[in-house]
Formats: sequence, structure tokens, C-alpha cells
Amino acid sequence: MKKEVPYHVKSVSEQHRILSLPKPHHPLVSVFNFDEMQYNADQQYRNILLDLYCVSIKRNVYGKMKYGQNHYDFDEGVMVFTGPKQVVSNIPENHKPSGWCLVFHPDFIRKHPLGAKIKEYAFFSYAVHEALHLSAEEEETVINIMKMLQAESAKNIDGFTEPVIISYIDLLLSYADRFYNRQFITRKTLNSDLLSRFEALLNDYFDHPEQQEMPLPTVHYFTDRLHFSPNYLSNLLNSLTGKSTQQHIQDKLIEKAKELLATTELSVAEIAYTFGFEYPQSFNKLFRNKTKLSPLAYRKLLH
Repeated sequence: MKKEVPYHVKSVSEQHRILSLPKPHHPLVSVFNFDEMQYNADQQYRNILLDLYCVSIKRNVYGKMKYGQNHYDFDEGVMVFTGPKQVVSNIPENHKPSGWCLVFHPDFIRKHPLGAKIKEYAFFSYAVHEALHLSAEEEETVINIMKMLQAESAKNIDGFTEPVIISYIDLLLSYADRFYNRQFITRKTLNSDLLSRFEALLNDYFDHPEQQEMPLPTVHYFTDRLHFSPNYLSNLLNSLTGKSTQQHIQDKLIEKAKELLATTELSVAEIAYTFGFEYPQSFNKLFRNKTKLSPLAYRKLLH
């Protein structure tokens, strides 16, 4: 079966054309209401690859969406963020949510501090089922900023246009960052369950009888099983424990390494190879960073 190739959208104008929207006032940024667009039934637009940043707030999403291992109704406002080179699916012809959408080309912010800062917003790589759920007050804040962005981008371009629009985008993303941190806190029960499942997977991996034949687990090993994107899982774990996914993996590795150093006569190199290190020096460096001791010094300390 031939793999479907997503349609490549390289500009704001091209996205407007696909959605049957009027030509954008500004070539690099646009804000529109979902009520203004028309679904394009052409199958070539079913999946599109955007060269743009896209921030959308949606209501009345059809049916249920998956969040982790659970499903939720999304009648309330939700925000979804996608970055350049991500594939997004078009809206089914028989359903169109209400809401707002901001799109902007990376070139629009490249020369500004936001061009570097935006890389710190991990939510641009979150999966759709990790959408930001908004309270009524938060939704009102987001929509107000969207309306200000739309009004400013529709004005004649002058020397103030770019800095004003970028300041609004910066404000919108700052609020999104705040709201995501709130979501990590308010979904405490769900998140605590995730932490338990993550720790169970971590323990099972290192307690596996065939561990010697398995490489060190990657972040993707856990995200594939927990159904979260790497950035979302790390941010969520960090909100609960103060540690990223990678730090949890490393801590468990050091714990198991200490057991081997204390209960076996395996050399440091053999222990390093057991955990998938190609070079013992890399294992030594990690062990020292975590314990302030070399593996040999730790072993001598026990005897």
C-alpha cells in the first residue's frame, strides 16, 4: 500500500488558500476564526505538513479525545500547539469546531528574542491528546489576546506592526506556559497514576532477567508505552518530582550499578557494558557526576 505523503504548506498565504480564507493582510502572520474558514474536501489536503507555528483554541471538538490512557469529552476550550515540520490532520467535512487559530512563519520572529525563546516552549512538540485544557477564565484571556492579534495584523503595516504583534505572541505563549503548569497540578490524580506506571516500567526494565542483553532504556521506550510525547512526559515528571525522564533513568541505573558493585565481582568495565555503555569512561563519568565518587572508590568504601 502506497504511503500517503502529506501536502506541504510553506506559507501563511498557502494555508489561507487551502482553508478558503481571504488573502492574509500580513505575509508572515495571521489570526482567523474557525467560523471564517471552509473545509476543503480535496483528499490531498487531508494531512498537511506545515512550515509554520500554529496555536489554536478549539471548542466543541467532535466525540472524545485520548489523554494518556483515558478518554475525555472536550466541550470546553482546549489549546493545541504545533511547530514547523509537524504533520496535522484536516477537519472532517461533517464537523467543524469553533475557535481561533494563530499561524506565523519562523522568519517573523527569527531576529527577535522570541525566536530563541520559543525553542524553550516544549508544548510545541506535545501530541494532540496532550492538549491544554482551559478554564472559562483562561479561555477568555486567550481569546482576548487572539482578537488583539487579529486586529493588529489587519492594520496597515508600519514600523510598529512587527514588535506589537510579537509582543502579543510572546504574551500568549507565556500564558500558555502558565496554564500548562496549572494543568500539571490540577490533574494530580491522573499524573500520580502516571508516575506510578512510569516507576513500575522503570523497575521492570532493570529487574528484567535478560537485562544484560538489553541496552540502556531510552526516553522513547517509556513514552511509547505510556502514550505521551517525550517533552510532555519529562515536563510532567519534573512537575511531580523535580526530575526529567532522563534523570529518572540515570538515577535507576546508578542504583542498580551500586548493587552490582556491592554484591558482585564484576569489573567496572563489565558493569558499564551490562548497561549498554560503549565506553567504560562514559559510565565512570556519569557515576561520578551522580555520586561524587568513582565506581572503584564506591566499591572500596563498602569493604
